[in-house]
Amino acid sequence: MRTIIGLEIHIQLNTHAKLFCACPTNYGHAEPNSNICPICSGQPGAKPMSANKEAILLTLKIAKMLNANPILEKDIFVQRKHYFYPDLPSGYQRTSKPIAKDGKLNGIGIWEVHFEEDPGRYELKKGFVDYNRSGVALMEIVTAPDLKNPEDAKEFLSKLESYLRYFNVIKDEVGTMRIDANISIEGSARVEIKNINSFSNVYDALSFEIKRQTTQIEQDVKIVQETRHFDENSGITMRLRKKETADDYRYFPDPDIPPLVISPTDWKNTETEIAELPDARAERMIKEYKIIPDDARVLVIEREFADVYEQLAKKFQPQKLANWMRGPLRKQLNYRNLLFRTSGLNEKHICELYEMFSEGKITDKATDQILIKILDNVLKIRENSKYTGLTTIPREIAIKLDLLKTNDDITIRKICEEIIKENPKAIKDYKIGNMKSIFFLIGKIMQKTKGTVDAREIEKILKELIK
Repeated sequence: MRTIIGLEIHIQLNTHAKLFCACPTNYGHAEPNSNICPICSGQPGAKPMSANKEAILLTLKIAKMLNANPILEKDIFVQRKHYFYPDLPSGYQRTSKPIAKDGKLNGIGIWEVHFEEDPGRYELKKGFVDYNRSGVALMEIVTAPDLKNPEDAKEFLSKLESYLRYFNVIKDEVGTMRIDANISIEGSARVEIKNINSFSNVYDALSFEIKRQTTQIEQDVKIVQETRHFDENSGITMRLRKKETADDYRYFPDPDIPPLVISPTDWKNTETEIAELPDARAERMIKEYKIIPDDARVLVIEREFADVYEQLAKKFQPQKLANWMRGPLRKQLNYRNLLFRTSGLNEKHICELYEMFSEGKITDKATDQILIKILDNVLKIRENSKYTGLTTIPREIAIKLDLLKTNDDITIRKICEEIIKENPKAIKDYKIGNMKSIFFLIGKIMQKTKGTVDAREIEKILKELIK
């Protein structure tokens, strides 16, 4: 039995203001019902502003990213989609007609791309409604039913998210992508699973639904066209309601919003900005800089990260630079769950720090310590103006923390001799064949020298002295 899957992906666009009003979009960091106005809270008599230009341009970027064809120089109406639920204060959702069609990503067809406003957040168990999210700009991507299994869906969504993050068109918060999955077994009715909030949940919901529908068909039970909810705690889908049709929503053009027109100039500007997709950039970097494919794919996770690499690869050995940027640098960012673009780091920081490291002026450990200090100082400066005197310059931090590499052989030998005298058991263990003991001693010396001596140099001197 052939499985047929299509997705409707709702993406919160990275705009400063909501779609039809000037309210800010940082709803995740605001008191409930504080980022609202008469427009986004649906108060009687409130009229929407014209559609947010920033949201339209971001939607066009995504359309180009998906290789979709824009609807140029034609009226694109914003419609009212009627349904009644506490999170929708006006009783309808404003949603546009398609602004682009017939795209493709990862071999999956894209039927259409359009924008709409997000509803508020309703906590069913508490009966609580927060309208801070109401009116945030969403775009919706509707795929063709080309997905054959949960693995296809997971792979497609991962690719889509990587592109959205690369071009910085999606809000950098949890839950900024929500998915409705339409699934059927060939010859049977289509079932929609509504508002799935993570890729792993999409995979689990589809896996369960395939088993459920297959079992029903095998038992000669007719599949009913309906909308279901995925409960992540139990791992099952549950019936919500009979599936709505377009007629149920009573679509009609919103009389308060003039139709939009996408100009050829807008589309041409979009094509310039999305000229090179991350996959294509990675392939070019592999050929141009002769770097390992895995390194290139990590470097293009963020556009700004790849930009810095390409600038510095003109000055430093490309493969060694790639190793360092995807290793120690990326590790520190990932540990703090930071994007490079929001970390406060810039090309000058990276250039100066890597230059000291590549010239042997600081050790691996010192490099990490300096990078940690820069990120910590950036955070303190952002949080409190009294910390403006803190430095983020790598060389200044290295001097202040006394992390510049020690090349004084006499001093190093003296420290090694002290550590040997203080740890006779480790020396005895090493002499009888416990090679791990040498690393214990190296660690002690690294600690005493604050990581300013190369570990290989310490190991060499220790072995000489022990002999």
